[in-house]
Amino acid sequence: MPPDALIEWMLTLERSGLGQTARATTWLYPLANFVHVLGAALLLGGIATFDIAVLRRLPDASAFAGVAIPLAAFGLLLQLLSGVVLLSAEASAVIRNPAFQLKMAVLVLGLANVAIFHWRFGGSLTGAGGVAAARPFAAVSLAAWVVVLIAGRAIAYI
Repeated sequence: MPPDALIEWMLTLERSGLGQTARATTWLYPLANFVHVLGAALLLGGIATFDIAVLRRLPDASAFAGVAIPLAAFGLLLQLLSGVVLLSAEASAVIRNPAFQLKMAVLVLGLANVAIFHWRFGGSLTGAGGVAAARPFAAVSLAAWVVVLIAGRAIAYI
């Protein structure tokens, strides 16, 4: 069960103008849902491309990063913005949903993995063990973002 302060914050979000608009208009929620799915495709597509290159130990895996990482970052931005709209429509119920809680926990894990990866390797996989040393990060990344996607879809069914 989420802490009372978090539930109160969710109630405030739900009662906000954004929450009221998301529930009252016929276009905002479906548009946000479309943008959320588009963001998921871009995020997972970009991340999967890069992570699979690393997992396969491709010598030019860093070359994928120049396209895949910005694509994934843009997808994540779309997901965050649209996710706030989707959450605001029924935040007090969604915050109690086990699939949403799993999604948020694994999202934090995925973001922490990205931060540690970039701290550890910077913009290059050429030094300090290179691609081989990055493989555990790629595995965690790929698994985390797939679980985020699956848990996100499960919210509607739990």
